[in-house]
Amino acid sequence: MPHTILIIEDDARINEMLSLLLRRSGYRTISAFSGTEGVLAHSEEVDLILLDLMLPGMRGEEAIGKLKAKKDVPVIVLSAIPDTGKKVDLFSLGADDYMTKPFDNEELLARIGARLRSSRAGDAPSPGAQELSYHGLTLQPLRAQVFVDGSPVKLTRTELAILRLLMLHPEQVVPKLTILERISEDTPDCTEDSLKIHVHNIRRKLKTVTDREYIESVWGIGFMLKS
Repeated sequence: MPHTILIIEDDARINEMLSLLLRRSGYRTISAFSGTEGVLAHSEEVDLILLDLMLPGMRGEEAIGKLKAKKDVPVIVLSAIPDTGKKVDLFSLGADDYMTKPFDNEELLARIGARLRSSRAGDAPSPGAQELSYHGLTLQPLRAQVFVDGSPVKLTRTELAILRLLMLHPEQVVPKLTILERISEDTPDCTEDSLKIHVHNIRRKLKTVTDREYIESVWGIGFMLKS
């Protein structure tokens, strides 16, 4: 059964483009052209929502809460507003992801796939103390420790946050911007420019105790734990 995605976008051209892109990728789509229409169109069959902010009548910011209250599914905001403060406000309102227009179609599809997999797996927003394991790699959040086949690997706070996010989504591509947004509260030192350096340092430190390559770069999108 294909996933159903609700597109709430008042620009008919963009709405049609998104619908065509998603249908070609195997999804079902429902189109709405205002916040009010989007809330009315939201139903049990909807698995994910693409939401524009600049909507007639009920704006996107107001619609997020109403959509989540009706059925809590991932909401990816699409907006021409690049302001970081705006992104933080949207996450506090309940948005799950944010992409700035114009966006790359392949990155959008990757983010949709990642959100749907997380939702299907029941991924909680804050797994907290959960110990994570993957092919001999173990991360203990409460102790801020990482082990490879029992051997300790010392990582910085930022490196731990990045690795933990990748381990929460094993063998799934995690987009770069998603990493930055998900860890920004705890690790403000991580930027788009420094992310590659942090990932390089994680790889280098893991290589001191194992020959296995754990992290794979997916060009133009992000990173993932290799199978």
